[in-house]
Amino acid sequence: MIQDIAPHIYHNEYRPVPPENNSFLLYFNKDEVLIKRQQDTLCFPCFQDVPALKPELSDDLLYLFSIDTFTFYLAKRQPDFDPTLFEMKSIRIFRDTPPGWLSFAGITAHQLYQWYESRRFCGCCGHFLIHSKKERMIYCPDCGLIEYPKLSPAVIVGIIHKDRLLMSKYAGRGITHYALIAGFAEIGETIEETVKREVFEEVGLHVKNLRYYKSQPWSFSGSLLFGFFAELDGEDDSITLDTQELATAGWFTREEAPAQPLNISLTSEMIWKFKNGEV
Repeated sequence: MIQDIAPHIYHNEYRPVPPENNSFLLYFNKDEVLIKRQQDTLCFPCFQDVPALKPELSDDLLYLFSIDTFTFYLAKRQPDFDPTLFEMKSIRIFRDTPPGWLSFAGITAHQLYQWYESRRFCGCCGHFLIHSKKERMIYCPDCGLIEYPKLSPAVIVGIIHKDRLLMSKYAGRGITHYALIAGFAEIGETIEETVKREVFEEVGLHVKNLRYYKSQPWSFSGSLLFGFFAELDGEDDSITLDTQELATAGWFTREEAPAQPLNISLTSEMIWKFKNGEV
């Protein structure tokens, strides 16, 4: 999956230090990222590539995290760059462009960028928010509001009945491959209750014997995904489709189940677990 970057090690601790020449600089403009012009591999500019930036922390730079000994920083303003050497590209390149550890760094940085961009002003009093020097937090100096990065918990559900897997396609999206039932948790419910509610809302079925599989950070949607396998509760496997959410849904045998083209997602791994007879 996208976060599996071994032997590289992701360090999420907030320990800002001045950047070095080989530290990576991440600049985003909405859903585009500044990268080096390279044909088949991903690379971000380093501080030595952008001479206009001094190798020190400033109001225009934010420390993000480190991977191995490499540190990553967010540029809040567009740096001067040579367009023959650098270009802006869609963040979708993080789905399939090697090396995987830099793609993971890129989409994780984009999630933090979106959080910072949406937290410029206090939601209570409208005052400018200030970045903490001690932790990954912003606060209001006027009313004292404190904000930490937000995660949206969500579920992925592999429903199995009579050696078949329920698969679906999203409605109104550019995604054309089959996926599993998924949805976000609501306030006041457990993650297990989310599983049962989402399944019933999207395909009109009840499930039982929930078995937790594993979790995954999914920065493309700012989510923390919880994967579950479950069994159909009862014998009636008729699907009542929520056409606002899904374009289609159906039951597939292990041989029929269409695998996703990429192996970066929890959904894809769970589908392969079913196809290989491991669940």
